[in-house]
Amino acid sequence: MSLSLSIHSTDLEALEADVLVLGVLKGSDGPYLAPSSLSEDSVEGINELLEALGASGAPDQLLRLPGLEDTGAGIVALAGLGSDTAEGQERLDALRYAAGSAARQLVGSAEEVAFDFGVSSVEEIEAIAHGAVLGNFIEEGLRFKTKDSIKEEIESILIVSSIDQEEAEEALVHGLVLGETAKDARRLVNLPPSHLYPETFAEFAAEVAEDYSNIEIELFHHDRLAEEGFGGISGVGQGSPRKPVLAVVKYTPENPKAHVALVGKGITFDTGGNSLKPAASMMTMKCDMAGAASVLSAVVASAELDVPVAVTGYLCLAENMPGGHALRPEDIITMRDGRTVEVLNTDAEGRLVMADGIALASESNPDVILDIATLTGAAMAALGLRTAALLGDEEIRDRVIAAGAAAGESYWPMPLESYLRKSLESPVADIKNIGSRYGGALTAGLFLKEFVGEGIPWAHLDIAGPAFNEESPYGFTPKEGTGFGTATLVNFIESYAK
Repeated sequence: MSLSLSIHSTDLEALEADVLVLGVLKGSDGPYLAPSSLSEDSVEGINELLEALGASGAPDQLLRLPGLEDTGAGIVALAGLGSDTAEGQERLDALRYAAGSAARQLVGSAEEVAFDFGVSSVEEIEAIAHGAVLGNFIEEGLRFKTKDSIKEEIESILIVSSIDQEEAEEALVHGLVLGETAKDARRLVNLPPSHLYPETFAEFAAEVAEDYSNIEIELFHHDRLAEEGFGGISGVGQGSPRKPVLAVVKYTPENPKAHVALVGKGITFDTGGNSLKPAASMMTMKCDMAGAASVLSAVVASAELDVPVAVTGYLCLAENMPGGHALRPEDIITMRDGRTVEVLNTDAEGRLVMADGIALASESNPDVILDIATLTGAAMAALGLRTAALLGDEEIRDRVIAAGAAAGESYWPMPLESYLRKSLESPVADIKNIGSRYGGALTAGLFLKEFVGEGIPWAHLDIAGPAFNEESPYGFTPKEGTGFGTATLVNFIESYAK
């Protein structure tokens, strides 16, 4: 992680930065400058200019001014912090969002950026650090262009505070690791299916594991998957010449306090198989492995942070293609736990690979299983593009919601309605892979629940909406892959260390 992230004293004249970012609050009488280390004269001067500048304090607004005499920054940027009544978690969210938005808009035009939002706690420092790291993101992609034309990420981020570096160190490291690992997940999501497919994803995971003495990886290739009863993963992937892989990535610290299992959907491209999607619906399907990307990043983050909790990530990797070798509607497959599934829609493939992963995870009897997947359009229809659906045991759901809130990621609990289970009954197999046409996110959750080992706490995160941003960038969120879920998983894992 090459980004420099540190605390700077409140002596702004000693500051050496390209840009100093200050906050603007929305008050009942109009916008005004948030608390900072500026002199009273400078604060008064800027406040007099705000109305003329069109400043509102609204999120995502960023205005640039020439540097001030009492600061060592060449440019002063004014970032909207939202309402001045925000307190507690709402204020932390506002700080994270504003820092991320400012960093995103300053990328490519500054090497050193300082944030002075008048922070008074290490929690606020971490929120700013996390947001700024997330916003400091450039996707080079695979364009053919000269190196000089590629924007550079910000090299140094400074947070102005009276709290010293040593006291803030843990918060800075936590924010940095959460941000950088989420960005790693984004880059995986953004890779095209020509470059990222089950084998290359597994190879990448293996290369990452080599960098850590306490991370091990085991790969289940297609022949082994078929031989050992993984009918879901091997079945979904059998139509593609790029065969499926199950990658099991294990982080094992000394004397772990608990064991958390994470199962991630890794469909590297989803055509729908023989239940073919319309062409327009395939346009974002490179993101259908976002769950597996977040799981891999969460395992790495746990190792980086030395979390005293064992974490096993199950990356269920397959490419869902049509063809003569692909699954057909009404085929019956046998899953890892021995149960049979009647496949009535090959485009409901995510739950098939996930069920195998959940069944394997259950065999190690972990303290909890979380699965995370871009699973259903129904979740998007219900909750929009920025909130994930959350199903499962109430206690685990509450932990996930708290972990997400601390990361600035939104989840909404949804019920596992027992009456919908009947719609999954099959006349020829133990269960079928689709149920009622209504409540699709719920029936998918009910299907997955069937494969959770008896007595193991579990929750399912459906991130179909927030995993991929097709709209304009906002806050710390870029276009395309968002890395959503990574920080939630890490915070969730850490909750078992307390």
